[in-house]
Amino acid sequence: MRFIKKLDIYILKNYLLLFAGTFFICLFIFIMQFIWQYIDDLVGKGLSWEVLAEFFFYASLTLVPMSLPLAVLLASLISFGNMGEKLELLSMKAAGVPLIRILSPIFIVASLICVASFFFQDRIQPKATRQLATLLWSMRQKSPELDIPEGIFYSDIPGYSIFVQHKDTKTGMLHGVMIYSTQGGYDKMEIVLADSARLQGTEDHKHLKLTLYGGERFRNMDSQTGNMLKANIPYMRETFITEVDMIPFDANFNMMDANLFNGDAKTKELTQILNGIDSLNHVSDSIGQHYRKMAKSQYLKGHFPTNGDSVKIHEKLLTQAPIDSAFMSLTPDQKKNVIKKALSSAQSTKAEFEFRAMTTESTNSTIRRHHMEARKKFSHSLACLIFFFIGAPLGAIIRKGGLGVPVVVSVLVFIFYYIINAAGEKMAKTGEWAVWFGIWLSTMVLTPIGLFLISKANKDSVVFNIEGYQNFFKRLLGIRTKRKLNRKEIIINEPDYPQIKQDILSLIKDCTDYSDRKKLKNIPSYYAIFFRYHEDHVVRELKEKTELLIEQLHNSRDAAIINALNDTPILYTEAHTRPFNSKRKNMAAGICLPLGLILWLRIWNFRLRLYQDFTQIQKLGTFIIDRINKELNNGQGNQT
Repeated sequence: MRFIKKLDIYILKNYLLLFAGTFFICLFIFIMQFIWQYIDDLVGKGLSWEVLAEFFFYASLTLVPMSLPLAVLLASLISFGNMGEKLELLSMKAAGVPLIRILSPIFIVASLICVASFFFQDRIQPKATRQLATLLWSMRQKSPELDIPEGIFYSDIPGYSIFVQHKDTKTGMLHGVMIYSTQGGYDKMEIVLADSARLQGTEDHKHLKLTLYGGERFRNMDSQTGNMLKANIPYMRETFITEVDMIPFDANFNMMDANLFNGDAKTKELTQILNGIDSLNHVSDSIGQHYRKMAKSQYLKGHFPTNGDSVKIHEKLLTQAPIDSAFMSLTPDQKKNVIKKALSSAQSTKAEFEFRAMTTESTNSTIRRHHMEARKKFSHSLACLIFFFIGAPLGAIIRKGGLGVPVVVSVLVFIFYYIINAAGEKMAKTGEWAVWFGIWLSTMVLTPIGLFLISKANKDSVVFNIEGYQNFFKRLLGIRTKRKLNRKEIIINEPDYPQIKQDILSLIKDCTDYSDRKKLKNIPSYYAIFFRYHEDHVVRELKEKTELLIEQLHNSRDAAIINALNDTPILYTEAHTRPFNSKRKNMAAGICLPLGLILWLRIWNFRLRLYQDFTQIQKLGTFIIDRINKELNNGQGNQT
């Protein structure tokens, strides 16, 4: 018996072609989004085609794990949507092939894609991420004159710290310039203030040409480092209208060492991440033990200031008990001195512990990032399989192929996944959530959705039937449904008007008796509804009689009778009696007073509406009887 049948080959052929196309489309979209993020690092820096090609290559490799789940989702939606639209799925099911068997070949392919995605993220993506980070850093260093921001000091040019108040992007002019130059050393620091300036690269790419307009230059004249703290240091002040400085800077593209990014968790394989976590935990434990010993030795034992008067005060406070009475025995000056010393010590201790907390938090943040990257390799890979379980049944349910509805549905599902995943990663990165919960949150949310869709598609359930949801909310909110009956052009069986007349009179009498017996106009009893309900099938029988009469009168040739049938209300048989069919649920709802009160008001409203429906039936029934009498009289007149 063949393991792979012709049906499997047909399904795989359609799916794999679509997957290849959608994968490159998704990858292209993500690359375009990535380029817009780093467009300032690429434009106007004279980068060669080789460097740009290398940049796009490594960017593509880093975006492959993000493109694979979306490609699986879109290909599954389109392939099964096409088969559903062409009635191929219906033919397969009619031939006795269940949906699970139809999904099995693509499930195997999706599983292989999931495994391949994991190994890609573990082996190739870290290297690509490291090379891409190296390229981006090297690009930013190539032409720093384009990266000078507004309002902050820019110090990426060696020996210079430049502040620009405003930058004109069209002309390239810098306004409100302040420059600190330590090119000759800190003992010969220069300060330059200028109204405007222009920074350009030279043709040989070895210097930066800084043209200053309308400013002053201050230069330290003392070359002795030891005199830098004196207030009377001589300096030179120079005023200029236009001045040109040549700053040594190699603007040629030089690739920096990629090993500088080896410490980042994104550039490590899974085994390296696990080893890094062990090392970081050891460092964190060592720092914690060190801080614990310091705190135990410094703050859990008595320490006294060095001056004699304070020592006596503290010894007095420590030897006397209680401390409050000992403090009250001090003189006002001594009290003031003790409070001042205690406040200073508390502030110093607080600052010291805040600094230590920053150190430990930095280490803990690095550990969290390593845990996140280790789990993301699994969660992003598993997303390919989850998106298959969502896309395949969705395509079978929607039954729409092409690039219309499937693309819209895929984008909505992926946006939903991306928002949940980004929120989980952010909470895990800040430490507000556990790392495992933040990383696996999207998987925990989407997995039940996929299983639900598989179950519905296997049962041929119409999940996206709008009419079904409309009917549900109409029943929930009590919105009336109107009849739409038209006159029949050809009538085979004429209505039996004498019998129908008797049935209408009987129906009117039954409706009146029920309305009077149940007192529908009065306020219903809360206790009787929730705690003492008895079965009531009378309204159901009245509805069946009404529908039977409408079916018989639909064969009438009288347009007035047809209009009266359209105005006849559709009866709700149980909405006026109790909220639930279960006795326990009714009692629970009655005990829960807010919910019970809402349900009681709803039942009261339906009782009043049922009374109005019975009144309408009586009125329309009387009108129809009059029309029947006219029909019968006309028929007798024609016979005579």
